[in-house]
Amino acid sequence: MKRLMFLILFVLMLTSCQKGKSASSESKSLIPRKDYAMLIVESQGCIYCKQLDKDLKTNQELIQTLKDMDVYRVLAESNAPVFIKLDGKEMTTTEDKLVDILGVRSYPHIIFYNKEGRVVLQVPGYVPPKTLTCVVNYVKAQEFEKKKLMDYLKEQRCI
Repeated sequence: MKRLMFLILFVLMLTSCQKGKSASSESKSLIPRKDYAMLIVESQGCIYCKQLDKDLKTNQELIQTLKDMDVYRVLAESNAPVFIKLDGKEMTTTEDKLVDILGVRSYPHIIFYNKEGRVVLQVPGYVPPKTLTCVVNYVKAQEFEKKKLMDYLKEQRCI
């Protein structure tokens, strides 16, 4: 009986390890299909990350505004492989190394970038839904080429 239990446990452990290997060997693409992408860098146990996730799922205005933008997430503590284009160069790296490359030090951290991998805006920290909707519109309308974010947010009465 003990041998049978040991054999079952061994088989379960072996199959779970194999599933983990195959899932981690595939890179998640972070290259936008649309004009711009929003990359959310999260951390485990981050309460503001959880609030942002809730906002993205429940705030209808934010959901509508993000329909024209790709939304990606990476976890700062993850070593899962990702494929991204930064400054015109494609690379495969891991989520934690990407966080270092991007210089992220606070969570959540939102990064907007275009198809060529040019980062157009970084927003460290949690942003309420109304303000985040305005930030997304700022990027989509390419207002970052004309004015500073804070000026835009004041003009639009987002803050």
